Amino acid sequence: MNKPVQAKPFLKWAGGKTQLLRELTARLPREIKESGVIKTYVEPFIGGGAFFFHLKSMFVIENACLVDINRELILGYKVVQQEPDALIACLSKLERDYLALGSQARRVFYYGIREQYNQQMNQFDYQSFNEDWIVRASYMIFLNKTCYNGLFRQNHKGEFNVPHGRYKKPKICDADNIRAVSRALAGVKLVCGDFTCSRPYIGPGTLGYFDPPYRPLTKTASFTTYNKDDFTDDDQIRLAHYFRELDEIGALLLLSNSDPKAVNADDSFLDSLYQGFTIDRVRAKRSINCNGRGRGLISELIVRNY
Repeated sequence: MNKPVQAKPFLKWAGGKTQLLRELTARLPREIKESGVIKTYVEPFIGGGAFFFHLKSMFVIENACLVDINRELILGYKVVQQEPDALIACLSKLERDYLALGSQARRVFYYGIREQYNQQMNQFDYQSFNEDWIVRASYMIFLNKTCYNGLFRQNHKGEFNVPHGRYKKPKICDADNIRAVSRALAGVKLVCGDFTCSRPYIGPGTLGYFDPPYRPLTKTASFTTYNKDDFTDDDQIRLAHYFRELDEIGALLLLSNSDPKAVNADDSFLDSLYQGFTIDRVRAKRSINCNGRGRGLISELIVRNY
């Protein structure tokens, strides 16, 4: 675990942080940038993991804990961590079978996998790692790579509900990256649960990065609805209290979120929650409505306590 590893996210995730990597890296604590070592790293909303993998490519990370409330996501991480070759074998077969089909047959194949994936959910054992996890993770990655716009979205029943995409030759099995991700995850603690489940792993000097579901800027621009568990304003308030609690014990904290003032100059909701900390506004390319016509550069918040 104590070596940098070049890896990238194995899933496309709504609200991914690839665009903010430079801005976040520039705001790392000076001692980390000078030493090249992160003694303990905790990320309570791991999502696609873009910032973790970026840090892993640049620094020695001695201890890490990655948390997310999405059990399908954590299942996928654990399979990549523990059984990369078995996962690659499953994905290779899915890729061969899918790419050999015509467009209509691909559509039928896709919806067949989606139906199996959703039906399996209610009887699935999410507690004990077994061979079924490998197949389920392969289905999740397959759906992510072949669905419309490469999303992972669930309805309130937890069912994957993204329609089929029309990519000519999607890269369903990226064997080299899966093995690289597995190396990057070696020794990493993976936890399924609410962000507060990260508390036992955070102490003085811990670097914590918080990337919660962004507060919606408009009624149609919510990343919180990509998961069956909505993240409300009450959750944002709860997170801000948690941030202050960790600040008091000496953790080094970074947080990103939307900037409500980008669309309403009078909306100080997040500024008020993080009053007293350093709040920077940076530019990122986002869509702020459902049809994509509102896509463009918009300010986002990066909060830090050092």
